[in-house]
Amino acid sequence: MVKAVVGEEAQLKSTEDRLSSSSIPAQVGLVIGKLSSSLDRGFVFSLIPTPPNDEGRPACSLVEPVKDDRRKGAKQSKSQGSSDSSSVVIDKDWVAEHARQVSKMLVGGIRVIGIYVWASESAFKNSTVELCQTIKGVAGAAPPLLGTDTEERLLIHISYSPRRWTCRNYVMASNITSSSLKPCDFKMGKVLSSLQKFRCTYNFNLRLPVNCEKTFDARKLGDVLRSGISVIAKELRSARAIVDGNLVTDDEPCTSEGFHDVELLLPFMNDTCLEASSLENVVGILLFSGSVCSFAFLSSKESILQAIADIKADIITSLQSRLDIILDEADADLSQSDNSCKESSPDIQTENLISQVDLQSLRKPSGLSFPRRVFAPWLAGTLICDYLQPSETLEVLKDHCAELMSMEVLIDSSNILEPEGEAPAVVAKGFWDVAAPLHSDSKSLSEKPGADAKSEGSSQKSNKQSSFNAVAAILVLLLSVLLGFLFLSARS
Repeated sequence: MVKAVVGEEAQLKSTEDRLSSSSIPAQVGLVIGKLSSSLDRGFVFSLIPTPPNDEGRPACSLVEPVKDDRRKGAKQSKSQGSSDSSSVVIDKDWVAEHARQVSKMLVGGIRVIGIYVWASESAFKNSTVELCQTIKGVAGAAPPLLGTDTEERLLIHISYSPRRWTCRNYVMASNITSSSLKPCDFKMGKVLSSLQKFRCTYNFNLRLPVNCEKTFDARKLGDVLRSGISVIAKELRSARAIVDGNLVTDDEPCTSEGFHDVELLLPFMNDTCLEASSLENVVGILLFSGSVCSFAFLSSKESILQAIADIKADIITSLQSRLDIILDEADADLSQSDNSCKESSPDIQTENLISQVDLQSLRKPSGLSFPRRVFAPWLAGTLICDYLQPSETLEVLKDHCAELMSMEVLIDSSNILEPEGEAPAVVAKGFWDVAAPLHSDSKSLSEKPGADAKSEGSSQKSNKQSSFNAVAAILVLLLSVLLGFLFLSARS
């Protein structure tokens, strides 16, 4: 249970000044930070306002009862919004979607831990159910991974009448009642400057069997790759960690400054097969391999084991986020194809989608690259990330930072990190690569472009040598049978 919350003073004061100077009667947004179950404390790094929806309407507004509208008129003002009968109305689905998009841009140890609301004291008290439902929607948009998340979320109320900050704790398992929100201590201080920084690069290489199906569509592709990601998650649970060259054995805090390099040690000869599959049921395989770069940020009072858990959770979250992007684009391409929109969108080539490959008739491997992960500086040395397709540029990252993270200052391209040399990729191979891999390999080598006369000569020489060995083996076998027959005849 989170009993105390500490917020980054510089960021929260900046948010308060921005809201005070504006004329908006209500606003809702996301609370970015970290909840520590071991310390029973919460850390708030920043407050991000939810942008207007696709129709240009704000995500939060104040409403008055109908009788007040008739008596006072339809025009609302800030003073009218502070009446005892006003309440907050929130576009809960839009706030949840904002939380889903922002959570993809956060790295290890930094999460969406709740919402904040800017409203009067009376409007806040009249909107308990609305606020609790919004918190539940935000929590559902970013489900926990690897047991690193808690069942609690924060609700920060910034009141302008009277002017004060309050923080409440909401337990997800509780019913929505007037007593669902529990008050907790809240204060401001320096949080970001004391964070410990960790980085890790995780390499993986999986062979995922594809069982016989009538169709191999995007949904089937997603199921196979999610199974592969679950295998990686199982590996990471039992992985040991080396931090700055030292094996982590004690649950102690880390106090040194700068980035700490983390290396994950997987169990030796770990079996990563999903399940036993006979060749009769397998029509192809997916080669899922690549490298994932991960960063994590830890409070100075937390143990180093928590940083390792945050790194592992960030790796899985990164892979799942990339898979979601691939499947969303595949669904969009297929829907446009079904609606005969190719004439208006000639650049879309649905026949190149790996989800539409016929593995039984496949003769050459078909590949698909996952979006690559890039990192941008955020607050006080922390980082946020985004995922770019091969055809996308860094301008997409800048647009997402401005739209989703409410970053007003444009990011200098020289400060953007691109540590992943090659993004994770999926390669589909057909039936004959599974049933006769040696034949497939030799065939692919012989058909490799650019082969010179020397390689052809060596191939012919090896074929002649193998033919001679086969003939010699047959002659030896016949000679052995003949000698055995003569020996038996002599004894009889």
